[in-house]
Amino acid sequence: MKIGIVCYPTHGGSGVVATELGKELAERGHVVHFISYQLPFRLDRFQPNVYYHEVDLLAYPLFKYPPYTLALVNQIADLAKRESLDLIHAHYAIPHSFCAHMAREILEDRKLRVVTTLHGTDITLVGSDKSFWRITRFSIEKSDGVTAVSDNLAAETRNTFGIEKPVKTIYNFINTERFYPQPAAREKFGCLPADCRVLLHISNFRPVKRVPDVVEIFARVRREMRAKLLLVGDGVQRLETQEAVERHNLRDDVLFLGAQDNVLPIISAADLFLLPSEKESFGLGALEAMACRVPVISSDAGGLPEVIRQGETGFMAPVGDIAAMAVHALELLSDDKRLRQMGEAARRRVDEHFSSTLIVPQYERFYEETLKS
Repeated sequence: MKIGIVCYPTHGGSGVVATELGKELAERGHVVHFISYQLPFRLDRFQPNVYYHEVDLLAYPLFKYPPYTLALVNQIADLAKRESLDLIHAHYAIPHSFCAHMAREILEDRKLRVVTTLHGTDITLVGSDKSFWRITRFSIEKSDGVTAVSDNLAAETRNTFGIEKPVKTIYNFINTERFYPQPAAREKFGCLPADCRVLLHISNFRPVKRVPDVVEIFARVRREMRAKLLLVGDGVQRLETQEAVERHNLRDDVLFLGAQDNVLPIISAADLFLLPSEKESFGLGALEAMACRVPVISSDAGGLPEVIRQGETGFMAPVGDIAAMAVHALELLSDDKRLRQMGEAARRRVDEHFSSTLIVPQYERFYEETLKS
């Protein structure tokens, strides 16, 4: 198949999943064309069967803001016609799915299929806002196939938009042959003593991630044992998070590592992953931690219960229940045997349910069914 993938190139989950999916599809012999405003950070330009097309923006004084969506529509249309694409896979409803539909209308090509994958905030935040509700619903209903990254998100999509279009759940995934614990990861940091526990959080530091809660949980752990907290990412809650660190006098124990392209060695250095999000349609960060045998302490928001097994691969508590999350963290960090067993169980769950060898063929079958419909 010849597939065009439209995605964000940034460190968020939707861009990561789209990029990894395209790479996996290319390895299976499909030709994949990525379309975005910059090279996705996990994409290797020189992988066989993979091509990247940057959206060119017109700098014109009349436009207060560069018309990215119009340029994207034009790029999709040109590429689809030139390369005879079979389908466009849009990751994120707005603007990617909508732009794919407009490109198809321009081409008047009814053979070109549009598949839309919903990742979370395109439904729970952007799409549900009244200023985008109608256009989001249009994009979903007009798609030839729609997938969501969890049963929870699929249900929320149906409830929010009252759509009749079937929404198929296809979970996010990990290439388990490439994503596994790295040896001697902690020693490479040089600032993580062997006799201390290491807690980790990775996100885009948006309010929905509740990053200050991470600091509050860590503060309770730190009162009971020697520990360090690694914070990976950046965003609007960075300052509020730093203030929480100062308030608890934890400056020497919290490391702000910023956005990182390669999180594997950082996750490998951790004992526990914290994810107290208010909304989390899947929780790719939790899955990556589990792949590295790192148990997860999280909220029970959204799709997280579909990823984490309570008491088996980690612990969940209601959103905002900092005390319960801290208690669970202390229980695990105080018991080496249980921490190790839970880490092993987390890795097994990834191998058995979220490996790319299981999930990517589901996308292939979905494409084939969509092309036949």
